[in-house]
Amino acid sequence: MSENLARHFLIDENVVFLNHGSFGACPRPVFETYQNWQFELERQPVAFLGRDLTERMRGPRVALAAELGTGADNIVGLTNATEGLNIVAQSLDLKPGDEILTTDHEYSALEKTWTYVARRTGARIVTIKVPLPLVDEQAFIDAILAGFTDRTRVLFLSHITSPTALVFPIEKLIEVARERGIFTVIDGAHTPGHIRLDLDAMGVDFYAGNCHKWLMTPKGSAFLYARPEMQVLLDPLVISHGWTAESKEPGAKGAFGNSPFIDEMEMQGTRDPAAWLSVPAALAFRTENDWDSVAAHCRALAQDTARRLAERTGLAPLGSPQFCAPQMVAMPIPDCDAPALQRDLLERYRIEIPVFKWQDRVIARLSVQGYNSGPQMDRLIEALTSLLNL
Repeated sequence: MSENLARHFLIDENVVFLNHGSFGACPRPVFETYQNWQFELERQPVAFLGRDLTERMRGPRVALAAELGTGADNIVGLTNATEGLNIVAQSLDLKPGDEILTTDHEYSALEKTWTYVARRTGARIVTIKVPLPLVDEQAFIDAILAGFTDRTRVLFLSHITSPTALVFPIEKLIEVARERGIFTVIDGAHTPGHIRLDLDAMGVDFYAGNCHKWLMTPKGSAFLYARPEMQVLLDPLVISHGWTAESKEPGAKGAFGNSPFIDEMEMQGTRDPAAWLSVPAALAFRTENDWDSVAAHCRALAQDTARRLAERTGLAPLGSPQFCAPQMVAMPIPDCDAPALQRDLLERYRIEIPVFKWQDRVIARLSVQGYNSGPQMDRLIEALTSLLNL
């Protein structure tokens, strides 16, 4: 199955690409749609950006919202999840002494974002150490709940963690936080196209996700979701054409007739919207290729590869399969020079995979997508066995 799908991708055939989780990979038919949008933009830039863009931006919102379990007026198209989370973090009215509760598994760019916000506002970051291995939902929930105080204003969690590739069971925590009047902000950079989402049912306040990872859209397409009653709290990072002076008034419209949430975030002057406009093509590609079956095959490959490596290293996994991202797994390996190992894997074996030090562990993070195959997993095991003297 996955061997046949490799022909749909632009990945260098001389490289065993096992790092889909970083930037994704776009199928050829979706990439061609992207290029067609760019061509149409260049043919008549004034019509495209000046007259037609507002309506064109709506199409992907409608298609993606159905996939995310929400309405098209609750999401906006952005460049990446970090942009969306910055909009939220820098919009919330935090005061000195307010607490931002988070974990020690968060993405480094967002750790910096909240550090910046804390320094500017006087708020305080409270970081919970997640008990590992993650094998029990209640143990995770209890660890986070233990960090709640009467000063907690924000709960910030990854849905799928970047360094450790774990799926955090966030639903109950969102419910408790909402009952206590705590803002819930979720980093879903790895989630769309990876695990199913129902954002309205989740009850989350703010959720940002990338489309260019597991949904396989072109680079630079993402979304920010905000519950309707929370949208008025958000301000764009850049004030541009979509903003109006009346945007915070009840029932206000943005400059282009949508809600202020949509117009202020999406209508940012001259930018290439082609990646966002290609979202429907990516969704169609997944449907046409029975992506549920593809994903199941990829998950089996990922879990089997992690199991085989663990048998050789003797190192325990970071979590049980229930809490492991379906197509991405962080595999502990013996202590070593991580950058040198990553370089050797690429230069000597033509394997592209991230290897890094995380806390007191060295991790090789494996991503498996529809263009990967069993023989490629064998090659990875053989390469690590040789380079690490397993």
